Amino acid sequence: MTLSTLVSMAVLGFIGWVVIAVFSAKYFVTILEYEKGLKYRKGKFVGILEPGRYFKFSQNTIIVKIDVRPRVITIPGQEVLSSDNVSLKVSITAQYEIEDANIAVNKIASYTEALYAVVQLAVRDIIGSLAIDEVLAQRATINQKLMEATVAKAKEIGLKITLIGVKDVMFPGELKKIFAKVVEAQKEGLAALERARGETASLRNLANVSKVLEDNPALLQLRALQSPGSTIVLGVSGQVVPVRTKEVK
Repeated sequence: MTLSTLVSMAVLGFIGWVVIAVFSAKYFVTILEYEKGLKYRKGKFVGILEPGRYFKFSQNTIIVKIDVRPRVITIPGQEVLSSDNVSLKVSITAQYEIEDANIAVNKIASYTEALYAVVQLAVRDIIGSLAIDEVLAQRATINQKLMEATVAKAKEIGLKITLIGVKDVMFPGELKKIFAKVVEAQKEGLAALERARGETASLRNLANVSKVLEDNPALLQLRALQSPGSTIVLGVSGQVVPVRTKEVK
């Protein structure tokens, strides 16, 4: 076999691989594990393809791949008015995934914008029905209400919400100062209450001891004998004689 023949075979082989590669790129489509394929024939949606490798029989067939992995969106600083007319900003975080690719892509112009609108309306309705102190105290309840209010609406646009909750609650500067004073007053009140409880317990103990000693006078003398360095007063022939006990080392 001559050198020219080998070169010709190599060239033909290279051309063959190029043709196969071009053919594969044009007529074969690979859908990865985290994707789904939307199949269209002559512009009409005909079905959803699961992960795998597919052959397109004609140029009239188009397969559009879409990523269906869970995604997280944050809706920052929504201006909301509470039921007692306090203006505040609420940030929401939501995790979602595409449940029905046909609805999300073919029926909705932008499923992310639609999801934003669903969450924003739900936040306004829920926060607007609560007073400001309830907003602060019922964070878990608000998150549950958000989930209940958005799940069905998200399903209508082909999405599934797996997690949603309040990320931050922000108040105007003056209101922050007021809340800080309220918290400080509450802490001072709790400290005063604890001091009063301690004093009450101490007085109760003293009253109990006094009652016991009143009923048993000999206990006082026994207690004095047990205390190192104490002085006991004894009556001898009408005279008072002090006796000092020694400390035992």
